[in-house]
Amino acid sequence: MNKIISLLFILFLSNNILIAQNSNEKFSIKFKDESLATAIKNIETTTLYKFYFDPTWVETNKTLITGDYNNITIDELLEKILNKTDLNFVIIKKKIILTLNNQIHDKLPSNYFADTPANQNEKLEENIENPVFYQQYDSLNNYSITKKTAVIFIGKENKESVKKNYLISGHINNEETNKPEANIYIKIRNKNISTSSDPNGYFSLQLPRGMNVLEIKSLTHKEFTKTLMVYNDGTFDINLNEKSNQLDEVVIKKKGKRVTETVLSGLVSIDIENIKNVPLILGERDILKIATTFPGIKTTGEGSAGFNVRGGKEDQNLILLDNAVLYNPQHFLGFFSAINPYTAKKADIYKGSIPADFGGRLSSVFDITTKNGNPEKISGEGAIGPITSNLSFALPIEKNKSSILFGARATYSDWILKSLDDENLKNSQAGFYDGILKYNNAINKTNNLEATLYYSQDRFSINSDSIYKYSNRLASVKWDHSFNKNHKASLIFTNSEYKFNINYDSEDINAFDFGYKINESQFQLKFNYLFNEKHHFSYGIASKLYNINPGYQHPKKTEATLIPIDIDKEKALESGVYFSDNYKVSDKLLIDLGLRYSFYAALGASDVNIYQSELPLNEATVINTQHYNNNEIEKKYGGFEPRLAARYFFTEDFSIKAGYDFTRQYIHLLSSNVTQSPNDTWKLSDTNIKPQSGQQISLGLFKNLNDDEFEISLEGYYKKSNNILDYKVGAQLLLNKNVETELLQGEGKAYGIEFLIKKQIGKLNGWIGYTYSRSLVKLDGQYNEEKVNNGEYFASNFDKPHDLSAVLNYKFTKRYSLSTNFLYQTGRPITFPIGTYHYGDAEYTLYSDRNKYRIPDYIRLDIGINIEGNHKIKKLAHSFWNISIYNVLGRDNPYSIYFVTNPAGKIKAYKTSIFSIPVPSITYNFKF
Repeated sequence: MNKIISLLFILFLSNNILIAQNSNEKFSIKFKDESLATAIKNIETTTLYKFYFDPTWVETNKTLITGDYNNITIDELLEKILNKTDLNFVIIKKKIILTLNNQIHDKLPSNYFADTPANQNEKLEENIENPVFYQQYDSLNNYSITKKTAVIFIGKENKESVKKNYLISGHINNEETNKPEANIYIKIRNKNISTSSDPNGYFSLQLPRGMNVLEIKSLTHKEFTKTLMVYNDGTFDINLNEKSNQLDEVVIKKKGKRVTETVLSGLVSIDIENIKNVPLILGERDILKIATTFPGIKTTGEGSAGFNVRGGKEDQNLILLDNAVLYNPQHFLGFFSAINPYTAKKADIYKGSIPADFGGRLSSVFDITTKNGNPEKISGEGAIGPITSNLSFALPIEKNKSSILFGARATYSDWILKSLDDENLKNSQAGFYDGILKYNNAINKTNNLEATLYYSQDRFSINSDSIYKYSNRLASVKWDHSFNKNHKASLIFTNSEYKFNINYDSEDINAFDFGYKINESQFQLKFNYLFNEKHHFSYGIASKLYNINPGYQHPKKTEATLIPIDIDKEKALESGVYFSDNYKVSDKLLIDLGLRYSFYAALGASDVNIYQSELPLNEATVINTQHYNNNEIEKKYGGFEPRLAARYFFTEDFSIKAGYDFTRQYIHLLSSNVTQSPNDTWKLSDTNIKPQSGQQISLGLFKNLNDDEFEISLEGYYKKSNNILDYKVGAQLLLNKNVETELLQGEGKAYGIEFLIKKQIGKLNGWIGYTYSRSLVKLDGQYNEEKVNNGEYFASNFDKPHDLSAVLNYKFTKRYSLSTNFLYQTGRPITFPIGTYHYGDAEYTLYSDRNKYRIPDYIRLDIGINIEGNHKIKKLAHSFWNISIYNVLGRDNPYSIYFVTNPAGKIKAYKTSIFSIPVPSITYNFKF
């Protein structure tokens, strides 16, 4: 049919009779819920005009036409009834020729029929404003009239349009599973235009008018190429097929867009599926331990809980599991992560530019998402290790629509302890378990529901009558709704709880039960709106309610001399509203402008000490106590939190990024330990404790090499913090009704430079990271008891200037590989005793300035051998063996140094180490 139309067009042109007639003849006609085919017949019956078109164009059009048209020309009528279709028309005398998508024009481009030298391609392409037929115009092979190719028409050509670029959007799905494919890189051939699909498979591109060749090349999917003829804004969905023969496995890589493309600096994305090769302690996969091998993310020592991100304290990290806060992310006092790696899908760590929808912490956000269940068939995976076992499985509820994912992990260390010969250890306990349940329901194309339940518990009692227990519990419900392809929303409810308990149960008359609990409930409403090709808006609101039981201690026996203690409960409301604009200034410059306003109110019921002004806080300076009723506002804080990030392309694979963040934090961790521990407590800001605030600026260079085989980044940052919490020497933080008298609030500053090189393709892959950084604290109060180190800046507990890590994997074959994990860190600061002095009849120890010295540097090398099972398609399960040795060098790395005064009055230093010998392990993994 297209050939017939083309021939008619050329014949009329050669005889100079082609004219676009806008007849002045007017008539009246009426339609009522008529199909386009019926409407055309009515026009032919009412007028002398005859239509010429391909019947399939009309038959597939489901548009119903309704209207009463009076005194209207044929041109006006056709414009109205074809407005919502992909059909255009031209009138030649009394003949109406319909065309699909494109228009017939009355003027051809200059030199249309001339041979085009290859060196004039670019010039001719610039001159062409309106393609006539796709066979006649190709941006790659100009005027190749004989070219035969499958072309997808996008939009409907409009002769009056002056736009040169149009927005093309769509979704990428897996052909077999019909699930969205995230992080697929899309490129337009021979043009500097590219993008990646988001977690829902959605993508958008600004394409020039005319012919565009879209390409997708992926390690895991078959190559996809389509030729698009772009006439206007439109949609184009893509279905991809997986490759049957996977390429060599990549240990870990940043998911999503290439590092050079994203606007946010300081973003680390961990691919959970590919961390199994990294050798870690006792063969356990650990998301958070992997995170610490990246620049800027550290821990205070081996086996320690908590993280220090770019010089920030442990409490300055917001750790989210399916949008709910996880207060203690560690098992076994920090040796293992509390996040099940077999149920986790991805982990995004924001350590630089923090998006405006996150609030409440100064340093970082660990945004961890669990997998959805398999809606098609039962599947699962698990592992059996030296002291833990892990199992997760997924099953469909309604095929291709809803599913459940369940995961559980537990230790059998109690069984190991009971098998030892030592009688004391036989009566000891040490273990943990966790479980997660996730429900997902794709209700329809515009609504999706997710719900997650998680619980973990640790218990330990080593040669003691005290049993320590601590647990996390969280729940989240998320409803995603699409108003249209450009406007989406998420409604989220979460609840989190963390508590610990010490049960001292013995024959002692003063046996007791000690406990602490924090609970928070949060509501969030988030919107994402693709306003146009330049502006992508995100906005929303959030509010959370804190309830804290700061601690209690109850005697277990009636005859006990121990006095019961109950610290008054704390309550507060924290809310925020945010708006951000991802603004594409040009193809090279991308800016993310964000603004967040947070509001905080400490609530009653409470009794607040009022201290005499201009004097230090202690029991002697209390002048009054103010009582507040239930839910009465005790103290309010709040303010704006601006965020700014920018990316500029020097070339397609080389960019520079800059960022500025201002953040506020209204909750504090009370800890007198060097590292975070399970019995640390959280304290809300109130009348006597101010919220923390911080600012960070960052600048980075990002480069991709050798067709994305290598990623290189170099980032620098500078941070300032106010009202960070510290403690006085000898502070009593637990069960203290006036805990504010033991605390100090000061300033912090941190700066550093981070280098990372990653190899993502080939037999050898992995990454090497190096950080030089400093983290300093200043506690300079008005009075001597509020000063530390004379009010000068000193090194924080987690100041480690040099940090080098290398995680490498070499694949000999598709089944056998060797992995190594090397770490070097400067020893952390420590306070040493430097002498003694006598006061009265007593002798006292004289200590150095706080954190003036350092423990020895930390060095560790781990090696692992990975053996994949055979690659037969038909078998019960796919297996994977990991044989690893932790601390191959057997280095006696110090965890801490403590000092004891012996009977002779001399002070002697003792060093403790966690693993001072090589620790071998074998882990069996399976997947079905």
